[in-house]
Amino acid sequence: MKKNMGTTDRALRVVVAAGAVAGSGVLGFTTAWGIVLLAVAAVMVVTSASGYCPLYSVLRIRTTGARHTDAEGHRISHLHRAA
Repeated sequence: MKKNMGTTDRALRVVVAAGAVAGSGVLGFTTAWGIVLLAVAAVMVVTSASGYCPLYSVLRIRTTGARHTDAEGHRISHLHRAA
């Protein structure tokens, strides 16, 4: 699996996971909504830790700040393109 999430996206997911856990605590961890929020938090933490989001792959989204590289893997600046 190739990473398709940038650092800002990953950090935001950690914040959302913390909020979901807090919300689950307010609602009650054993209530239906509390369990749903814990599941959301778990998905957010796992995808953030791995840097890979399966849904992003399906939708062909990348938040990594894709860099242009040549055939050898060297970064190409926007001013100088490889011939």
